Amino acid sequence: MRLRELNTEFRVAILDLYDGFPNQGMRCICNIIKEFAEETGVDLHYKIYDVRGKGEVPDLNYDAYISTGGPGSPVDSEGEEWELAFFSLLDALNNHNMNVVEGKKYLFLICHSFQLYCRYYKLGKVTRRLSTSFGVMPVHMTFSGSYEPFFEGLEDPFWAVDSRDWQVVQPDMKGIRSHGGDVLCIEKYRPHVKLERCVMAMRFDETVFGTQFHPEADAEGMLIHLQQEERKENVIKEHGEEKYHSMIEHLNDPDKIVLTQSVIIPNFLHAALKGENSYTFLIYDSRHPKTI
Repeated sequence: MRLRELNTEFRVAILDLYDGFPNQGMRCICNIIKEFAEETGVDLHYKIYDVRGKGEVPDLNYDAYISTGGPGSPVDSEGEEWELAFFSLLDALNNHNMNVVEGKKYLFLICHSFQLYCRYYKLGKVTRRLSTSFGVMPVHMTFSGSYEPFFEGLEDPFWAVDSRDWQVVQPDMKGIRSHGGDVLCIEKYRPHVKLERCVMAMRFDETVFGTQFHPEADAEGMLIHLQQEERKENVIKEHGEEKYHSMIEHLNDPDKIVLTQSVIIPNFLHAALKGENSYTFLIYDSRHPKTI
């Protein structure tokens, strides 16, 4: 695929699924985009669309789309007008990409958006967790994840912010791999817990990528969350007080969420800017211990 002309305008649409709910995600995403523009010198323009609150969706005149996390159920919204508009955009993006060789559109899905995508295209089962998962957690790569270009610069496992009541389990591997994608990350293996390990990241095809965790999160936003009394109590209840204080101490560690924030979305933006397919379809070996 021919690279985009780097002296042309690079346009990014941010799909806001927070529905007016107070969050740190939008600030973090905007900061990453601004820093990317400064570092590359590209003529970058971005616009935020209030998908859930106002039913706003962008047209196809953008190079990259970043769809946020958000509160509430990714299942109970079925049939709502904003969701239908959102899914129409997803279909339009996929149809566009299937019918062009150059000028493909790139899509990054975070948490709630990731769950909606999996539900809509029937690529996994979206279920409610028994308890909220919140904190700075290790994320474990699969065999394909260790070859993922967007993870270049990360170790296995790497650290990320997790904040969710829902999860994607039982991925449709045949359907995912039919488009050249795969499951890239999963939850920590806990043999003593008889629960399914959820999908933490997935490449859907050469242009669509999603994470269950929050790769945009920074230390400032996470500290605000962790200092909220309800959040603090939940983390201590689930993981213990020692783990809670450990999370606080590690927020600014350069090899944890600071690193994750500096790698994944910037790598996505680089790929979208260049208009290149840096992803290689892998030959899957079911005998490999890291293969799903």
